[in-house]
Amino acid sequence: MAEPAMTVAPYWQLTFDADGDVNPAERDRLLTEAGPRGVQDLILFSHGWNNDRSRATALYRAFFAPIPNLAPHAKLGYAGIVWPSMRFCDEPIPDFPHLTALQDTCLDDGTRDGLLTAFPGKGATVDRLVTLLDQRPSGEAGLAEFGELVARLVDAVPARCATDLPGEGEPALLTESTAEMCAEFAEALQEGDGTREFSLPNPWDGAKELLRQATYYAMKRRAGTVGERGLGPFLGRLASAAPGVRVHLVGHSFGGRLVSFALNGLPAGVRSVKSVTLLQGAFSHYAFAANGALSGRQSRVDGPVVCCHSSFDQALGTMYPLASRMAGDSEGVIGELLGVKWGAMGHDGVQSVPGTRQLSLADALRGPLPASGCVNVDAAAVVRRGGPPSGAHSDIVHPELARVVLAAGRIPQG
Repeated sequence: MAEPAMTVAPYWQLTFDADGDVNPAERDRLLTEAGPRGVQDLILFSHGWNNDRSRATALYRAFFAPIPNLAPHAKLGYAGIVWPSMRFCDEPIPDFPHLTALQDTCLDDGTRDGLLTAFPGKGATVDRLVTLLDQRPSGEAGLAEFGELVARLVDAVPARCATDLPGEGEPALLTESTAEMCAEFAEALQEGDGTREFSLPNPWDGAKELLRQATYYAMKRRAGTVGERGLGPFLGRLASAAPGVRVHLVGHSFGGRLVSFALNGLPAGVRSVKSVTLLQGAFSHYAFAANGALSGRQSRVDGPVVCCHSSFDQALGTMYPLASRMAGDSEGVIGELLGVKWGAMGHDGVQSVPGTRQLSLADALRGPLPASGCVNVDAAAVVRRGGPPSGAHSDIVHPELARVVLAAGRIPQG
């Protein structure tokens, strides 16, 4: 069955591989057509952990749909990025009813296939992980083997991009006791779905979550590589080929890291990026701070960097800081200190950047938004639906958020 037509036009797609190399035919089509098509404002969106092209395209189709009516007089173009990421099939996506949650500690066939696609050549490792999750052998030996296999799997993704923070090494989930990490994840899952018990959970109840977070860690590194080595240089070429086109970058989850790290790869002097909007960004909230990998990079945007965040995002509020803490870190498990130190953009916004504005969604929509610098927008009024393990992390298809993108880009509405 043919996919539904895109809801907006003109629309282009850009496909990048894991090394940041872009499909040349798609690249050239956008470079040669944007100017002649009369595009003045190009909204370029990057998905997060979606494991195939059709899901990414479905997200773009849904998110872009209200924009022509919101900005009827703007000369808009649209582009969707596709990059090799990974999504576990038990994560429900609001507004996509055919994607249902599978509340199971085993791996479903769709997630197994996604792992094989995201980590080519690792079939034997994936199959053994599936077996261990299914059999749940007693004792620590099985869990130790599981941890070794997880580390071997994600080791296939090279760390070619800067980390978010200086001195950031391997996360504890890849280096510390697998049994202890799985137990912590199992406890976090109990708290997240309201079923916390007085007895300690079986560590195998958290094993699938350890695998999920390890793949997220790998995709986080990959997103930075694609942004810095792929999208950033492409934007430089676009600025030369179509100098009148104003670019507005939008990223969900690790797509937020991708479009942000594109600022690192943006050629010097290019001022075509007029706004960046991060929707539940899954990278450190200190990335733009003085010692972060993106320190000062907001100045490369001729407009604001707008970070939408929500306290209903369980993936970023609980699981991300638990998974992101480094080996040897002992500042709590799921507590406040851990959340502050290893927090994510999409949970509480940009941190430790002087001059950052804090706005409610209502205030952001009343506008105008600041013309430059970092802006945090509390989007919990709409980003609030979704069950465990990810909560509202993917609840981003709302006309209010489309309006935030337009406001960030100073694109006239109405």
